Amino acid sequence: MSSLEDKLKGNWNIVKGKAKEQWGDLTDDDLTLAEGKWDQFVGNIQKKTGEAKENIEEFFNKVGKDFDKK
Repeated sequence: MSSLEDKLKGNWNIVKGKAKEQWGDLTDDDLTLAEGKWDQFVGNIQKKTGEAKENIEEFFNKVGKDFDKK
C-alpha cells in the first residue's frame, strides 16, 4: 500500500466528504476503497463520473498533501 493510500485511509471520512463535494453523484458504496485495489477504486469513480483517471488521481494526491500540512 502506498503512503498516499495510508494517508487517505487514516482520514477516510474527510476524504469521502471532499470526494462527494467534487463529484456529487458518488455514493458511499462508490467510495469503498478495497484493500490493495487502488486502480479498481479509481476506475469505479471514473466510470461513475466520466472524469479522466489522471484528474481523479490528481484530486486524491492533492487531498493527501493537504494532510501533510496539518
